Amino acid sequence: MPFARFMPTVRLAAAASLFATLTLAGWAQEPPAAPTPQNTPETRPLPVMNYAQPVSHFPNPIGPYTARHLAPPNLANTARIDQLMHDGKLYLSLNDAIALALENNLDIAIARYYLNIADTDILRARAGASTLGVNNGLVQNTPGGGVGGLGGQVGSGTGGTSPGAGGAGAGASGLVGSTGGGGFGPQITSFDPILTGTFQFDHLASVATSPFSATAQNTQTGNVSYQQGFQWGTNLQVGFNNTRQTSNGPVNYLSPYLSSGFKATVTQHLLQGFGFAANNRFIRIAKNTREQSDVAFRLQVITTVNQIQTMYWDLVYAYEYARVQKESLAFAEKTLSDTKKQVEIGSLAPIEVVRAQSTVAQDQQTLTVALTNLQLEQLYMKNALSRTLRDQTLAGAEVIPTSTMEVPEHEQIQPTQDLVGEALRHRADLVEARIQLNSSEISNKAVRSALLPTLDAFAYYSGTGVGGDQSASATCFSGSTNPYCIPSGTIPSTTYSGTLNQLINSTAPDKGIGFQLNIPLRNRAAQALQIRSELEYQQAQMRLQQIENQISIEVRNAQFGVEQNRASVASAQAAVDYARQSLDAEQKKYQFGTSTTTAVLQTQSGLATAESTLISAMAFYVKSRIELDRAVGATLDHVGISIDDAAKGQVTRMPSVPNIAPRKDVPSTTQPAPATTQPPQQ
Repeated sequence: MPFARFMPTVRLAAAASLFATLTLAGWAQEPPAAPTPQNTPETRPLPVMNYAQPVSHFPNPIGPYTARHLAPPNLANTARIDQLMHDGKLYLSLNDAIALALENNLDIAIARYYLNIADTDILRARAGASTLGVNNGLVQNTPGGGVGGLGGQVGSGTGGTSPGAGGAGAGASGLVGSTGGGGFGPQITSFDPILTGTFQFDHLASVATSPFSATAQNTQTGNVSYQQGFQWGTNLQVGFNNTRQTSNGPVNYLSPYLSSGFKATVTQHLLQGFGFAANNRFIRIAKNTREQSDVAFRLQVITTVNQIQTMYWDLVYAYEYARVQKESLAFAEKTLSDTKKQVEIGSLAPIEVVRAQSTVAQDQQTLTVALTNLQLEQLYMKNALSRTLRDQTLAGAEVIPTSTMEVPEHEQIQPTQDLVGEALRHRADLVEARIQLNSSEISNKAVRSALLPTLDAFAYYSGTGVGGDQSASATCFSGSTNPYCIPSGTIPSTTYSGTLNQLINSTAPDKGIGFQLNIPLRNRAAQALQIRSELEYQQAQMRLQQIENQISIEVRNAQFGVEQNRASVASAQAAVDYARQSLDAEQKKYQFGTSTTTAVLQTQSGLATAESTLISAMAFYVKSRIELDRAVGATLDHVGISIDDAAKGQVTRMPSVPNIAPRKDVPSTTQPAPATTQPPQQ
């Protein structure tokens, strides 16, 4: 049948159109490369799965239309925990604690997803779509410890400011930011080519109402269109239409009747929407957001590592405090026993036994509080270093800290101005603010472009072709003398290939160029938006300066804290030495009968208080060093953390915290773990 001869040609034309579409899609150029950021630890891209790359049509043609299924998150603890378990106890050095946090801590694991989410914004922006944005906020859902202060038993800290809690890392902090993100600006045509096709088969039957009307008509339609925008402000539209129609009407000169049409239109924005600045703003902002996500992840690692160090020293404090209380109770019990013997032989009054018993009861109550606080700190630590506590062995394990605090003999004091300068170069929250300011500047350029009138230049070319077989019934309407007779050969028969040839041989062309101008009178909405964006940008500049000022104060405050707490350690150490000598002297006097049980117990209580004060002072000192590292932005360098390991959730290089030593009363059972071979954690 005639239509059967027509279909192979339609298929060939459709295939050619699809091939041309895929070829043109490859012509969509990327924007000019953004200035390469300095390859510093604050801006170096992190090695994670790159979801900014699309799935190609090759080798799988349906790949872009197939959902990508991700593996479920790994909620199991890493093997490092099992390596540190001995006899049902978790022997934990500070370096081990940090390594476990990098692998298992859920705050870091949650923040790790920001990197991949930011990648999807880049992929979306490359298609010409607006970005959805990434939160990039600090995740702080792990109980225990704190950043910029001392948690738990130790106290309230040295006055440092915690990121995300009102300090320099607090984020927008009152900024408006309604025009940021590039959402206000010229409309962008999709950079991804859009291919539209219509294929229709239609049969129409009707009742004849005149000798010239048809009673049956069959129509086949095959239309294809292609549309794509480019990042310099050019839009391309191509349409290719085909119709084949047969009818039994007497006035159809050609039956079947073939009709083809082709039209290509190119439009270029000349004012509003002109150039890369207006059209690739989403891509540039998405790349900035990805860079922000890198910096925010580093800030998350810094914050969590600082929290883990704080929690560890809280645990050490609780452990040492419980030890001191055990020793006090043991001394009180021994004193009670000795007092009873003295009372039996009549050298002491019976009231001394009552006093000794009262001291024992008080020490027992104090020890109970100390032990429960120690158990709570152990629970906090296990929760922070694991993904799950469903393992009953781990849940019930006692955590034994194997590192102790050390105060160096000579404190290295750097000039404050040098520390401030280092902080202004390395603080992650400050880098974030600078990147955000750059994104706001990109948005402002787009808003300024939207202030202009719309002036578009366009050019088009189209052609039409007609063909088919001449219908014998259409030669004359009635008789050979009818004036409506069609002379033979007036409309020659043409095949479909001949019809297509007419599209390009200028048989029936339609071509032209022109301009389209659209001027919004007064333009008040655009004016308001443009000045608002400028005001918000200046507000962000003021906020950036405020952050720098806050960082300067934080550094000075942290440095003062180190100096003050070091002096407190020296004072507390002197108090302990004096209390020990006083107790030794009081015991000797007691042995010779020149002292009382009350005096000895009071002196012992003074020693216990002095030892507790020394432990607390050392914890304050160590934590003030942690706060100084955070304020300067040197935590990762001083602790020896590989940000690549943190991004993959797989520690291959052990952290190394300075100024710590193994505890002498705890056997060292851990060695630096070898590089694991497990897949990266999500």
